[in-house]
Amino acid sequence: MLREYFLEKVTKSVNNLIKNKALGQMSENDNFSLNIEVPKNTQFGDFAVNVSSLSRYTKLPPVKTAEIIAQNIDNTDFDINITAGFINFRLKNTAFNKIISEILDKKEEYGRNNKGENKKVILEYVSANPTGPFHIGHGRWAAMGSALANVMKFSGFNVYQEFYINDAGSQIQKLGKSLYIRILKELNFDIDFPKDEEEAKNYYTGEYLIPIAKDFIKEEKEKTEQIKKDYNNSFNPEHLKYISKYARLKMLNLQKKLLENFHTHFDNYFSELTLHESGKVEECIKKLNDLGVLYEKDGALWFASSKYGDDQDRVIKKSDGAYTYLTADIAYHFNKLQRGFDILLNIWGADHHGYIPRMKAAIEVLGYNPDSLEVLLGQLVNLVMNGEQVRMGKRTKMITLDDLIEDVGVDATRYWMIMRSIDTTLDFDIDLAKSKTDENPVFYVQYAHARACSILRHAIGEKVDVIEGQQIQSNLKDIEQKIQNLKQDDFNILWDVKDEKAEEITKKLILKLEEYKHIVITAALNRTPYIITKYLQELSQTFHQFYTFSKVLVDDEKLMLSRLAIVKSVTIILKSAMNLIAVTAPERM
Repeated sequence: MLREYFLEKVTKSVNNLIKNKALGQMSENDNFSLNIEVPKNTQFGDFAVNVSSLSRYTKLPPVKTAEIIAQNIDNTDFDINITAGFINFRLKNTAFNKIISEILDKKEEYGRNNKGENKKVILEYVSANPTGPFHIGHGRWAAMGSALANVMKFSGFNVYQEFYINDAGSQIQKLGKSLYIRILKELNFDIDFPKDEEEAKNYYTGEYLIPIAKDFIKEEKEKTEQIKKDYNNSFNPEHLKYISKYARLKMLNLQKKLLENFHTHFDNYFSELTLHESGKVEECIKKLNDLGVLYEKDGALWFASSKYGDDQDRVIKKSDGAYTYLTADIAYHFNKLQRGFDILLNIWGADHHGYIPRMKAAIEVLGYNPDSLEVLLGQLVNLVMNGEQVRMGKRTKMITLDDLIEDVGVDATRYWMIMRSIDTTLDFDIDLAKSKTDENPVFYVQYAHARACSILRHAIGEKVDVIEGQQIQSNLKDIEQKIQNLKQDDFNILWDVKDEKAEEITKKLILKLEEYKHIVITAALNRTPYIITKYLQELSQTFHQFYTFSKVLVDDEKLMLSRLAIVKSVTIILKSAMNLIAVTAPERM
């Protein structure tokens, strides 16, 4: 990576000079930090490091400090110049040649790295109740989580994706009661949901349960007959239990199917219910009690989490003997740690912010590093249609994630869900997301890939064998093989053309391609997959500029092949980046 390469060059030079007492009055006791940037004015160079801040230690003018440091840097593929306190680096043509050669050689492996050092990461996200269709926010967590998993894997992390099924609370019985009513209505019984708003809150009244009720009647004929026979204006406990289980499994299967269609693949679906049935919750409580961090108050059992960074103590078991949500969550995270994961990475809604300190407190008490828990807090999605915000809710007719995908498509939905930082509110413009214009980010990027593929296809044609005088029909395979056979020196022809604008934009494009390495690592380490979409936009824009100013299909075959090599490199990086966010890279549009 060129950014890291040049920054390391400067840092190494500074350290060597300090060691030899050759950088003014600067000593080993002086702590310093340097950053690299891309000059806005390309006349200065391709990269620059500002060393002005070191003058306070060297007691020398910034220019003199920069000159001493630069003189101690060995350079082969770049030139150095000094502007004020900036050390500017300008790549030589040989460096650009190397970048293209490396991309063509590594292909889809270009940018893959081992910054993650094979650390075991359990990435938990979505984790919705199996009580209804996914809402739009779930779509954002699904897109973000799966993209983050891909980026981190590409950077050497050992990522395990898990969906935590919240299936142990009263919401499952509520779901069962709601489906029970829908089944009875389908069987023409005179029954409906409560009219009172407060009572209606104990049911899921959404119409999404109607097709599930129809499925139940079709699939569970014997049970349906028993329900018809036993109904007497009240819920039969035995039938309610059966219907609740059916509803939970049905909704979970529908969720799994949607996630797969949405290019979101989990390694495991972990049931909260199994924590209770296996005794893991009781085991965790016993351990906390043995550690002396639980106490009784007002008939409830409390966790003294305030001693470990929480703002107050938390109830573990209520006075009626029921566990709180926190209890199972502590047991679940304890289970994660027992499975040997180094990093517990969660995507939660922003309303769970207060949950973080209490969970870290529990992890610390249980004898693990609280910093092993990382939480990304996701903000809301505002769905905009026809210029107006669409209201969403589970209890009435609504627009679901499934509806959105059907209307907009998987690619557009994923791209839009990913393209903003997860900690900012996202305005999802349905009309724009469906449009086939340059204003639609996903269309713009996919069109860039399709255009690049089209250029390669148009390079196919009849050629004349100058020795035999016969026409030879070439194909795409022939062209790509010729591109693959190019040596670094063959790209020198790119710089022999006396066209400053074409050369400038060609080098700009190659530098943007090389930047992919830096982008991937940054996205993985900072847990920010959204910067992949920003990079895709910038690369697409630069490629379109290249196509405007550098004619690719020229009569000079050597020049044509060299430029086609750049086009091929663009397809490689665009496709690789789109694969990371699980968006398709079409070859034709």
